[in-house]
Amino acid sequence: MFGSLGFTELILILFIVLIIFGAGKLPQLGEGIGKAIKGFKKSVHEADAIEAEAQAQAQQAQQAEPVQAQAIQAQPPVSMTTPVVEEPVAAASPASRG
Repeated sequence: MFGSLGFTELILILFIVLIIFGAGKLPQLGEGIGKAIKGFKKSVHEADAIEAEAQAQAQQAQQAEPVQAQAIQAQPPVSMTTPVVEEPVAAASPASRG
């Protein structure tokens, strides 16, 4: 059943657990073990979901890179000879402070 553990060994282990914890604590002990197993299973499934999501995002990023490269190549080159227009700065005269 459980490797080398037979039916009589399991009964003996359960009897010892009953003596140690008592009949009143066994439901609480079982509930705690059940919650621990449920939490472990949930975390394993969440880790798998997170890993699958990361792989999907990586694939989307790889597919988006060629599209961005094509968009950059399609833009017209910027002319370096574009004139810069500077507006004159009006100097403050002492007469205008009045």
